[in-house]
Amino acid sequence: MRFRPCIDLHDGAVKQIVGSSLRDDGSGLQTNFAASQPPEYYADMYYRDGLTGGHVIMLGPGNTAAAKAALSVHPGNLQVGGGINPDNAAGWLDHGADKVIVTSYMFTDGELDQAKLRALAAAIPRERLVLDLSCRPVNGQYHVTCNRWQTICSLVLNQETFTELAQFCSEFLVHAVDVEGKQSGIDQTLVERLAAWSPLPVTYAGGVHCMADIDLIANAGQRRIDYTVGSALDIFGGTGIRYQDLIAIQPPLDRKQP
Repeated sequence: MRFRPCIDLHDGAVKQIVGSSLRDDGSGLQTNFAASQPPEYYADMYYRDGLTGGHVIMLGPGNTAAAKAALSVHPGNLQVGGGINPDNAAGWLDHGADKVIVTSYMFTDGELDQAKLRALAAAIPRERLVLDLSCRPVNGQYHVTCNRWQTICSLVLNQETFTELAQFCSEFLVHAVDVEGKQSGIDQTLVERLAAWSPLPVTYAGGVHCMADIDLIANAGQRRIDYTVGSALDIFGGTGIRYQDLIAIQPPLDRKQP
């Protein structure tokens, strides 16, 4: 169980926003924090503190240069997501991404597209691909969301889904959409199900407010589920969790050595 740091980019700057407030027209955006430091600052800090497998997420257009700048600081230490597809994935790996994270590309009109999955498999080595299965509960089941979490897809998370998709990737990223960015507590049921269902490493994101939530993730996730923390962190203007407290509980460094 590891802390996976994040660099969320919006309009070329590091921000913490409520992800479910993202809209195509830009209206109603809820911003919790906007950094004065560039993305390279955070990329270097994470590397120096021994954190691996963090993700740079491009939230909409206008973030390409900022993402490339973050990845170039310590190539091979961070993943990148946001608009990734078979045509541009190799370029992002060349720019220093350890892995690419794919979300909406997998779906057509809210349905999982098998042809697109095959295209991903042909373009991206399995060990370099992360599938984002961010979701929200609907009638007792967790449905994957896409298109900035505005579209609720037909794909339901369960053991069969994870087993099928594990053929194409090396890990999963799952945001609990309804609590992401709100510091209102984690979706414990989702964490429990991720631990029971996924045969691959999973990073959970959403709702973390204090160190007690980290303990909940550890217990509910059987210490198998990695986690990310955003708005609650003091480095992003939060008051719930000190960044240095998360560094203090990390397992030994396991990043790739040059």
